[in-house]
Amino acid sequence: MRKESDGRRSLAAGLGGAVVVACLAIVLLAVAAGGSNRPYTVRAIFDDAANAIAGENIKIDGVKVGTVQSVTPTPQARAAVVLDIESPGFKDFRADASCTIRPQALLGEKYVDCLPTQPRVEGTPPPPPLKTIPRGQEGAGQKLLPVENTHSPVDPDLLNDINRLPERQRLTIILNELGVGLAGRGRDLRAVIRRANPALQELDKVLAILASENHVLAKLAVDSDIALKPLAKVRKQFAEYFAQSSTVSEASARHLTALERNLILFPPFLEQLGPALERLARLADQTTPVFTDLGTAAPAINQAFTQLPAFSSSSTVYFKSLGKSGRLSGPALVAVEPLLSHLHSLGGAALPFSKNFSSLFNSLRSTGGLERILDFIFLGAGSANGYDSLGHFLRTEGLATICQTYALNPSSGCSAKLASSSGSTASASAINPSSTSLIMARTLAVLKGATPAQALSRYPGAERVASALGGSGAASEVGASTQPVGGASAGTTYYTPAAEGSSAGGMLLNYLLGN
Repeated sequence: MRKESDGRRSLAAGLGGAVVVACLAIVLLAVAAGGSNRPYTVRAIFDDAANAIAGENIKIDGVKVGTVQSVTPTPQARAAVVLDIESPGFKDFRADASCTIRPQALLGEKYVDCLPTQPRVEGTPPPPPLKTIPRGQEGAGQKLLPVENTHSPVDPDLLNDINRLPERQRLTIILNELGVGLAGRGRDLRAVIRRANPALQELDKVLAILASENHVLAKLAVDSDIALKPLAKVRKQFAEYFAQSSTVSEASARHLTALERNLILFPPFLEQLGPALERLARLADQTTPVFTDLGTAAPAINQAFTQLPAFSSSSTVYFKSLGKSGRLSGPALVAVEPLLSHLHSLGGAALPFSKNFSSLFNSLRSTGGLERILDFIFLGAGSANGYDSLGHFLRTEGLATICQTYALNPSSGCSAKLASSSGSTASASAINPSSTSLIMARTLAVLKGATPAQALSRYPGAERVASALGGSGAASEVGASTQPVGGASAGTTYYTPAAEGSSAGGMLLNYLLGN
């Protein structure tokens, strides 16, 4: 039993704790929702209640947020209107709050139009909340909205009632009422009039703002004079501008449908214009160096354009001459046309030959053929020509006769034969000493197989150098003392004649060897 009672107690304690937590959660949610269920009353002081009674609506921007709780007079001969704010989101009147009694219908019903706080720039700290009336005073615990923040306009029906009487009676009534009720209360009357007409109150605020900005306004006036002075000089054009603007407006009014269509298409155009402008910006970034270089080259370009007229004048003469030449050369060019056709045919026919010729030259260039041809010409010329101490000489001698080929049966008029010698002795019948020089006879004998000694013994005697060369001058014997060009250091082959021969044999061999 004891354990069961302990369990019940713990269960009850747990349930109680859960209930407390739930209540706290509800309270927190209510507070987070924007307010609480506690009464929020504002004691607004008006100069005149303007026939407002308890139960009238309280509105903020046309939305009902509460009702008028009571309307009572104050010791200062004013009306205290207690506003019961029921909507939780509007239970936060600030020090700059304002309320105005306005007519709700033509039957005389009223409502209180309030503004919890004045509009302000975002981020600006809000004014402090309304002060709470302390204990011991009338309306203790309520929020006090002073008379400076309330307005009691004059209703249109009162103005209509006054207008029913003649002007003299109206003035009498006003003077009597003011003399009795407002005697010695000029300041209060001034404040009441201003609060009775919100427009005057707002006008005072505007004038105060303008007074605080008088230096700025003075500078604005001076700057305006400076800005308007040029316009005054062209006032006719300015007036014409407005006249033309009126014409444009009339023309636009006649095309309202097209303008409406343009306005409808304008947002899509702007959407497409954005990427196009981005691409244009990238193009501008890329063309900036080009225009920079163009700016650098601008003086030269200007100079070129400056000299262009003179160049044009000079080129006029050239083009005239070219025209004359064209008239003269025109028939010639027309006559050349058949030749061009033949050249075209020739070019087509010569194409294979040109390709082969190109292949030949490419082969010669790649394999060194041209160098070998030049080597052949150079070496061939060297093998047919020699140079010694006396000058150039021929290593070979060509025989230009009608019988240059070997023939067994010579033709008529040709008695020469190419015959080889038998043994070491050359045939003497092939050489005619009377028509051949001594040196040439000996040379031919050696070429036919004889030794130099045999050639010397066969053709004895001496011949002067000048005679051998076919020239004139001092005679000198050709002796063994003759040295080849280049000396011993030139790598030249020397021949020493045998004992039985004379000195002419060594010279002959040197001659044959090209030394």
